Parts: sequence; structure tokens; C-alpha cells
Amino acid sequence: MHIPSPSWSRLLIPAIFLSPWASAVPCSSCKATPSTLQNSTILPYLDPSLCIQDRLDDLLSRMTLEEKAGQLFIKQIPAGVNGTIDNTTFVLDGTRNLTTAPLITEKLLSHFNVNNARSAKQMAEWHNAIQELALQTRLKIPVTIASDPRHAFADTVGSSIASGQFSKFPESLGIAALRDPALAELYAAIVREEYLAVGIRSALQPQIDLVTEPRMARSGQTFGEDANLTASMVVALIKGFQGPELGLTSVTTVTKHFPGAGPARNGNDSHFATGKDNTYFGDFLDYHLIPFKAAIAAGGRQIMPSYARPIGTKYPEVAFGFNKPVITGLLREELGFDGIVVSDWGLITDAEIMGVVEPARAWGVENTTELERAKMVLDAGVDQFGGEIRTELLVRLVNEGQIPESRLDVSVRKLLEEKFMLGLFDNRFVNPEAAERVVGNPYFARIGNETQRRAYTLLTNQADILPLRPKDGVKFYAQGFNASYLEARNLTVVDSPSEADFCFLRLSTPWEARGSPFRQRYHEGRLDFNETEKAAHSALFKACPTIVDILLDRPAVIPEIAEEAAALFGNYGASVDAFLDVVFNKDGWKPEGKLPFDMPRSMRAVEAQVADVPFDTEDPLFEFGHGLSYNRADSCGWKG
Repeated sequence: MHIPSPSWSRLLIPAIFLSPWASAVPCSSCKATPSTLQNSTILPYLDPSLCIQDRLDDLLSRMTLEEKAGQLFIKQIPAGVNGTIDNTTFVLDGTRNLTTAPLITEKLLSHFNVNNARSAKQMAEWHNAIQELALQTRLKIPVTIASDPRHAFADTVGSSIASGQFSKFPESLGIAALRDPALAELYAAIVREEYLAVGIRSALQPQIDLVTEPRMARSGQTFGEDANLTASMVVALIKGFQGPELGLTSVTTVTKHFPGAGPARNGNDSHFATGKDNTYFGDFLDYHLIPFKAAIAAGGRQIMPSYARPIGTKYPEVAFGFNKPVITGLLREELGFDGIVVSDWGLITDAEIMGVVEPARAWGVENTTELERAKMVLDAGVDQFGGEIRTELLVRLVNEGQIPESRLDVSVRKLLEEKFMLGLFDNRFVNPEAAERVVGNPYFARIGNETQRRAYTLLTNQADILPLRPKDGVKFYAQGFNASYLEARNLTVVDSPSEADFCFLRLSTPWEARGSPFRQRYHEGRLDFNETEKAAHSALFKACPTIVDILLDRPAVIPEIAEEAAALFGNYGASVDAFLDVVFNKDGWKPEGKLPFDMPRSMRAVEAQVADVPFDTEDPLFEFGHGLSYNRADSCGWKG
């Protein structure tokens, strides 16, 4: 079976994903009657010939309160070595004591976020083992596996995973830099195929926060500063992940972080109390809603609220996941979203992360109990608790009459309906041997590698020094990457810049390591290099014409590099080979990327910006959309 597209190559869907049923049976075509439901030899909710709503009605009628509560939680778990599983996880109970809890067999959870990387075959085997375990429960409800983004270079606990065997693209900023919705759709379709192969059916993306505060810690996985560009990207991604409609060969999406986490105070990350505020002093909340409106119109299935709380709006100053006027009022009633709302991870319970107890992200309601928080989340209109396993809190709320069981039924129905629509009840398993062939296959890898090269943004090119054409006797010096990459190209490498004809310097946008080990994984703080670093860079530039390549996971403040370097590239996640191919114009590779945000000229300008207002950087060093091309295909730029 092939997926045709008018704008890009056909992608092969492995036969392991096909079944006797092309998709779940919709009610409009259901031929079931009450007598067939009663006389069936299998339980009606397990009968693939019946329509989804009848199957749902039957399943819900059989569920205990505890089984319903289990559906309302999604928890991160690791894939074991060699396809093994451990259905326990360490959590902190209310007294901060370490306890263990079997998640599937006792807690009755059926939604998980796989938070590590194994080989494709091992991940598929692990997925099958998890599904086998689910078959041992009373109702045999299949498991839905989700994943944080894992197709790029970032590896940040709680938000992204190193790609491992999966194809490797630039971060989302790199997709945005190419301004090509067809490419965005192709990227999502490739991710979908690789996810399907190993059993991942839910993508915890796209992240459509707008980089209106340049210091925003999670800028790298966004599509930049422009709301309309981001809107075009999210529509393409949802189409690529889900296909024409949600079904057997779809991956559902979780669009985040509503209503936009871009206006973070001082850019600090909202996992932590120092980043708990989203400030709207410029009255630009509506601007941040533009991509979410596009996601809803495109059929996005799930939305995740931001951790932060709004400051400077008409809404209560409590975290969005607890905020009923935002979730029920704005998202559901005003914007018309009727899908699944899943909270970000850890709103209820403190948790030990990387050896340190991190508090629950109950910003604005920190003094409430865990039971009170759980009730507030449900009352707000959230359907599922991310990163939690506190099912007993929901059971207690119902038993004490604080919420009706019918409130759980509303969310359980949505969550189970999605499992039926994805075909999980009837197609639980994947083929590990086929997974090994699909994940990272040559075609997918080639598209990822090509996108890394195309997304490069050429910021400066003094005297048209680029592209370089290697000549005999020319010497190179490398800093920031291993010189073996140059030697593999039969280029002469020297040990000091004074001996070189050309120097290369690879950098990353500066950041400050703050707080706990977990927090230090998030790039916060200043965007400029310190005086010692600037002096070292300047000495290199004076010794040798230097081509600089900087990872723009945030908008760097680098006017001195732009002035002194012979040429300056920005990348959004790219290999050393991708960089060198573009520098040398190998096989015709050249920079095509355009900046997805303004790059400020100074930290003074950064600090003067209003966090929610786009494009208000005073006298930016480079503006949104800046990106040079090679002017002379035959340039050599060689010394002497």
C-alpha cells in the first residue's frame, strides 16, 4: 500500500499495519442490531464488525470505577533492554516516600510515554510485551504508546529524546526555516511511519509556542516567532501525522502548550517555579492563539495546556491546567475544541527527577492538597493527567461525592474512542523484524539528512568567501568539532589557526546552567557570550579567516561574531558533515533557510522587549526572514 502525494515521493506503509478491517466501523455504516449485539459469541466491544459507538457503550457499561480512573492517566516508562518490560515505576507518595506501583495490572493504566531509545526491533518487542500484559487484565484494553519528539538532535529530559536509530532531521525551527508546508507534511509522514513500525501511536507534538521572548528555554522545538508561519506548519504536520482521517495507519497528535508558552517571564522554563508566569503586558494573547485555531480547524485530536499561569489577562492567575475559564471557557466554548485535553506532566504530585525532588507544577495553587488539585484539573475540563498515576485520588473524589462518576465517563469515552479509531483493539501488535527495516531506512534517512543541509541559514558572507573549493596545499583548522571530519575529505588539517588558510568554529547559542540537574537541561538566561569567550573568538578571527556555524536553539546575541567572522551560518540541528557539505557546496548543497525569528543586537534590547509582543526587538542584528544565498557558484575564496 502506498500513500500518494502530488508534491513528494511515495512512502511505503509496511504490510504489518494492514488488517482485514481498513478502519474502525463508523456508526453511519454500522449494520449491528440489538439482536446481533446480544447473540454475538464475543463481547460486543471486542467485535470489530460493530460500530465504534456501540462498542464504546458496551465497554463503558462493563467498567468499574477503578478501571475508568486508570484511563485518565498517562505515565512515562522506559522500554526495557532486549524488548523486556518492567511494569513498575518509582513515584513519590504524599509523604515523599519512594513506593512502587504496577501500572498496568494494578493501577490499570493504558496510556504511556516511552521516554528512552532502543533499537527499533527492541522497541517493537517491548511494545508487543506491553500489549500482551494488557491482555491479561480483565477488560483487555490495549495500550496507547506516546513519545516526545525523537527525530532530531536535542536530548532533554522531559521534552525530547535523542533520535538513535530513527531518521534525523533538524529541530522544528529548521523545518520552519524552509517555509515549505509540503516538506513539513513529508517530515510528519516519515515520523508517522517510523512510529507505527515500533508501536508508537501518539506524538507529543507539534509544539507551537511562539518565540516572542527570545530567551524562551524551549524555542528550539517551536516554529519561531511568526504566528501565521507556525499556523501553516501545524496544519501540515497534523495532516502528515494523521493522514486524511484518524485510523489504522494514523498517529494522533498532541498540540502544545495552550494558549502558547512563548511569553515566559524572562524566558524561564515553566517546569520550574522561576518560570511559572506567562506575561501578557502587550495584550497579545490573541496573537498566540492563531496557531491553535489552525490546529483545531485541521482536526488536531489532542491539546496540552501550558504549565504557566497568565499574568496581565482577564483570566485567573492559576496554571492553565487548573484554569477553567481558559480550558472550558476559551478552548472548548470559544474556540470549539471538543477533543482530548491532556495536562502537562506532574501537576499533582512532587517527583524525584535526576536525584532531586521537584515540586508539582501547581503554579498559583501551590498550597492546595493533591486531592484538591485533582478536582481542580477535572473541573477545568482536562481529560487526562500527564505524568501521574494517582488513580486513587479520582476514586476518592467520586466515592466522597465531590465529582460524579459521569464526569469521568465524559473523558473515558473520548480516550477509549481514540483507541478504537486508531484500530488498537483489533490490531495490537507490530512486527519487530519489519520495524528494523522501516526505522531509519535509507529513504527516510536521506530526507532527514537533506533537510539538515537545506535548512542552513547563511547570515553573513564577507567578500563572498563561500562556497569554498578545496585546492591542493590549503590548510584547515577546526574548533568545536573533531578534525577527523576534514581528514575524511582528504583535506590538510593543522594544529593551530596561525598555520591555517581557513578556520572553522562550531558553537551553540549561549545559555546559563541554573538550579537542579533537571533544570540545567533547559537553556535559560543570557543569549550572549561572556567577555572571555568573546576574546577567544576574536583571537581566532584575527589569526585566520573563520567560518562560524552556530546552533540557533534560541536567537543568539552575537554582533561581534557577525562583524569579525569571514562567514556566519545558523543551524537548527545539523551534523558536522551537513555543515561541511554546505560550506564546500558538495553535490550542490547550499543554504536555503530563512530566519524563523528576529536575532537581537544586544541583551539590553532583549530585556526591553515585551514578552508577548512579536517582532518588537529594537534594531535587530538580523530580522525574521533573513538568509543569504551563494552569489557565485564558482567562488573559491582561497588565500594566495
